Amino acid sequence: MEIDWNAEVVDQVESHWRNRLRPRLDGLTDDEFFWEPVSGSWSLRRRGESSAPISLGSGEFTMDYAQPPHDREPVTTIAWRLAHLIDVFGAPTGPHFEVTTADPPGVDFAGSARAALRQLDEGFEAWIADVCSLGIAGITRPQGALAPAQFADAPIARKVMYVHVEVIHHGAEICLLRDLYAWRSPNGC
Repeated sequence: MEIDWNAEVVDQVESHWRNRLRPRLDGLTDDEFFWEPVSGSWSLRRRGESSAPISLGSGEFTMDYAQPPHDREPVTTIAWRLAHLIDVFGAPTGPHFEVTTADPPGVDFAGSARAALRQLDEGFEAWIADVCSLGIAGITRPQGALAPAQFADAPIARKVMYVHVEVIHHGAEICLLRDLYAWRSPNGC
């Protein structure tokens, strides 16, 4: 039996997205989006307001960041995790699997839950369209110049599966943060 592995990896992430993750994001409020479950959580902040070593992003809001390793992994907000996924998907108008000479544009992170979900949806739809367009031959070709040198000979499927792991992993964390927000005590703890 011939298996269309491209269709299988697309089905896996689309099924997760449409049936588990994306419905759990409906109704996300700005308060939840920016809620810091612990003091010093990494989040999105207005440019110039971050105390993190690095601020990523090209717009008014930047994402707290520092190069690993960390003494302790930082706790991150829903805003941070959504921004991370938006960044992982890449620009909706940019090519995901073609080498270009232009530097990728910096992400202009949204400063509200509604706008971030719109960015996330656009990024997901563009990602899926590009993965589907690879077909069986495209998903098995080497990454080449698309990837760091150590992954140049690895198939594009490896990059695709990495992005899908990020969606599943961070999506689950976002859902847990929503649960914790909903169940916090009346005094906010």
